[in-house]
Amino acid sequence: MQPKQHWETVYTTKSTDSVSWFQPHASLSLDLIRATGLGKDAGIIDVGGGASTLVDDLLANGYSDLTVLDLSAHAMEAARKRLGKDECRVRWIEADITEVDLPPKRYDIWHDRAVFHFLTTPEQREAYVQTVFRSVKPGGHVIVATFAEDGPQECSGLPVMRYRPEELHDQFGQAFTLLKHQKEAHHTPAGKVQQFVYCYCRRAVS
Repeated sequence: MQPKQHWETVYTTKSTDSVSWFQPHASLSLDLIRATGLGKDAGIIDVGGGASTLVDDLLANGYSDLTVLDLSAHAMEAARKRLGKDECRVRWIEADITEVDLPPKRYDIWHDRAVFHFLTTPEQREAYVQTVFRSVKPGGHVIVATFAEDGPQECSGLPVMRYRPEELHDQFGQAFTLLKHQKEAHHTPAGKVQQFVYCYCRRAVS
């Protein structure tokens, strides 16, 4: 099954609040975005944001330049319905992050919780990092969360990569300075605990 078909199936057969990665509020992500110190007009892209509630909290906190990118149209449709009339305040991009052509130097903040760990080949990861480098402004902020080294070995029936903070940062290289890393014990709707690691980096100015 192709990745897009897999995720469309997930979001047509399960409710958005029953999938293992669901968070009522993406509190740590929001805290890290606030920690950048950027204004509410900062350009923010949430990669794999699909049905995530992060966009709700960003809107509620006054952020105005928001983009959500996801492979699944059904995931984004769930979020758009949830937002109601506010869905028009968000740009929605249906695309594969390893193939998409995003505007150059467009975003001040890149956020990804739980996409990068699904990229299991060096080619996929290289394509992702190159997209980050092209589309994030020099000096911009990159927040990526994956399963930690003691996290699950698969998710939604798919294999994943697990990372220590330094290993995750190494995927991005010297063009990105690691400013902070933090672990999170995520409690799934089914009552399990999954260990995540968040890395907060800054793209080189030149």
